[in-house]
Amino acid sequence: MNFNDFKNTVREAFPEVSGKQLEQFGMMEEVYRDWNAKINVISRKDLDGIYSHHVLHSLAIARYLRERKLTEYSEMTLPDNGLKVLDLGTGGGFPGIPLAVMFPEVRFVLCDSIRKKTIVAEAVAKHLGLENVEVVNARAESLGIRFDYVVSRAVASLTDFYPWVRGCFGRSVLYLKGGDIAEEIAKLMGKERMPAGSVSTWKVDSWLDDEYFAGKFVVDIAARR
Repeated sequence: MNFNDFKNTVREAFPEVSGKQLEQFGMMEEVYRDWNAKINVISRKDLDGIYSHHVLHSLAIARYLRERKLTEYSEMTLPDNGLKVLDLGTGGGFPGIPLAVMFPEVRFVLCDSIRKKTIVAEAVAKHLGLENVEVVNARAESLGIRFDYVVSRAVASLTDFYPWVRGCFGRSVLYLKGGDIAEEIAKLMGKERMPAGSVSTWKVDSWLDDEYFAGKFVVDIAARR
């Protein structure tokens, strides 16, 4: 997928997207290519798929929120909402950086325990002029901050990931995951004694008609009330 195809897909999915946001998205390929030559955070064979496999995949979280017509989506677009989102295990900045472009009034903390990855994420955020992004080299347990949402992209199994963020979010975890998620969800709910309805899923390929997204989901884990 080239940038023009990406731009058309985003405009159709998010009619409110601005010219500035599209410009920021358009800058991503070059800056990631430059940094990936120094610090490999994206598979080199996958760089040509950065818009489909990485940026659009990240934006599936935003599309999920829109299609579910959640109240939270409307709040995320308000200039004074003050929402805080943690992207845990951000790597080079996915899904946090594309989401930060899409939601410029939401504060994003991009966290990874591997310093070389946060160097790339920080450089990309600065290059794109994202004033709503903070990048930290740390483990989630050390942050001591409560967030509205946690987002992440398949950094671990659900049973391993959830304890890292348990108690630090007020609304939900939105986790991009593929594979046999039914079994993972069942194990998570049993281990954490979650009530029925705590976890829901949304198929990414219900939006992006590409075989790459077959079997990929947004997993929504609601905060305990």
